[in-house]
Amino acid sequence: MWPGTWRKLLAALNPVSGAALRAVKRLPCPAGKRDTIFALSSGHGKCGVAVIRTSGPASGAALRSLTGQQELPRPRAVALRRIHDPSSAETLDRGLVIWFPGPHSFTGEDCSELHVHGGPAVVGGVLQALGRLPGLRPADPGEFTKRAFQNGKLGLTEVEGLGDLIHAETEAQRRQALRQMEGELGQLYQRWSEKLTKALAHVEAFIDFSEDDNLEEGVLAQVDAAVRVLEEEVSGHLQDGRRGERLRGGVHVVIAGPTNAGKSSLLNLLCQRPAAIVSPIAGTTRDVVESALNIGGYPVVLSDTAGLRETQDIVEREGVSRARERLQRADVVLAVLAAVDVDPEPRCFADALRAVLPPGPPAQRAPCILVLNKADLLEEGRGGALLGACGEGALPPTCLLSCKTGEGVDSLLSLLGTQLEQMCGDPLAGSPSLTQARHRLHLTSCLGSLGRYHGYKSLDLVLAAEELRLARRHLGKITGRVSAEEILDIVFRDFCVGK
Repeated sequence: MWPGTWRKLLAALNPVSGAALRAVKRLPCPAGKRDTIFALSSGHGKCGVAVIRTSGPASGAALRSLTGQQELPRPRAVALRRIHDPSSAETLDRGLVIWFPGPHSFTGEDCSELHVHGGPAVVGGVLQALGRLPGLRPADPGEFTKRAFQNGKLGLTEVEGLGDLIHAETEAQRRQALRQMEGELGQLYQRWSEKLTKALAHVEAFIDFSEDDNLEEGVLAQVDAAVRVLEEEVSGHLQDGRRGERLRGGVHVVIAGPTNAGKSSLLNLLCQRPAAIVSPIAGTTRDVVESALNIGGYPVVLSDTAGLRETQDIVEREGVSRARERLQRADVVLAVLAAVDVDPEPRCFADALRAVLPPGPPAQRAPCILVLNKADLLEEGRGGALLGACGEGALPPTCLLSCKTGEGVDSLLSLLGTQLEQMCGDPLAGSPSLTQARHRLHLTSCLGSLGRYHGYKSLDLVLAAEELRLARRHLGKITGRVSAEEILDIVFRDFCVGK
C-alpha cells in the first residue's frame, strides 16, 4: 500500500514545474558558491557620509584587505579604521567599518559596511579598490534585497514594503510601507496559506485513506467550514475600496469644468508654482497637466484638464476627449465653476454639475467637491446666497474660492483632506491593506478557486482538491512560498497513517 499511496499523493499534489518553482520558492544558495558583491548603498552625489556595503563569503577578507588588519571588528560594533587601497597601500579615507557575520545580517550572508566621507573621489576610490579584489564584483540592481529573500530574511511582501518605504514621499505612505516591511501583510497571507495547506492535506488524506478507517469522522465537514471562513476573510480583504493601492500610488484628483472657470489657476495655486499656462483665452488647456502633491500627509496626483465644451477645433476636441476619459478614472473630482456665472438656485448647480461629471448613478461616480471660483468678483452678499443654495439641494461639499487672492484655499484643502482621509484611512489601523495590483489579482483568483471547491465537492473530490491546491498556489505567489512537502507533513502528522 505504501508505494501506491506515495505515488497517488505526489501525483495529486501536482507541484508546479521546476522553472516556475524556482521563480517563486525560496532557494537558498550555498554561500561558498556565491560571488561577493559590493555597491554604494547610500545616495549618489556629494554628501557627508556614504555607505558602501559588501555581501558574500569574501566580505571578511575584503574588510581585512582594506583596513590592513587581520582581526575583524567585533560583530555589529562600529570601529574607526584607515581604509587603504590594497594594490598601492595608499590611504583612501579614515572612516567607520562594521562587520555583520552571517546569518545575522540583512542578506543572511557575511556582510560588511564602510562608512566613508561622501565625496565622489573617496567613494570612487573605495569602489575601485573593492573591484580589484579577487572574488568581488559590483552588485546588480536590487541584488542585496534579492539575496535577503533567497536566504529567507525577507518575504516577497516584505521586499515590496521595503521598496515602498524607500520611495515613500508622504507620512501616510511611510506608515503603510513600514507596516508591510515589518511583515504584517505577509503574516496575514501566510496564515491563510497555512489554513489552506491543512484543508488540502485533510482532503488528500480522505481521498487516499478513508477506506482504511484511519481518519476521524467529519473531516470533510471541518474542511468545508474552514474554507467558508477563509472565503469571508479574503472577500473582506478585497473589499477595501483600494485604500492601500491609492495610498501607495497616489489618489487621482481631477480638476474639471467649463472653459475659463479657473481650473489651471487652481492647479497653480495648489502646486504653488506655474505648472499650467493661464490665459483669458478660452480653450488654452489642450492636454492633461499632472502634478504630484502631499495634502495632509496623503499623496495626490492632481490633473488639470481641458475645458468641457462643444468645439470644432480638432485639437481642442481631442483635449476634451482626454478630459472626459480622465474623469472616468478619477478618484476625486474638483468640479470648478465660475461663481459669477451661476445663479443661486439648486437646479442651476445641478445642471452645471451634470455637464461636468461622467454620466451614471451618483453612487457609481467618484466623490466630488464643488469649487466656486472667482469669489473676488462677486457682489457683496452673493457668496452667502450661493452657499445657501448649495446647502438646499443634494449637492456635493462646496467651497467659495478666489485663485487670485487665495481666499478660501484653506477651506478647499480641509474638504479635500477629509475626503482623502475617508478614502485612504489610517494605514496603522485595522488589518493591513492591499498595496499591489498583483496581490489583488492573485487573491481574486484564490477566491474564485475557493468558490469552485464547493461546486466540485459533491461531483468529484479530486477536482475539489485541485481547486484548493490552486487557491494555495495563488497565495504562495504573493508571499514567495510554494511547497508541496508541507502538505505531506500535515497528512502524516494529523492522521495515524501507516500504523
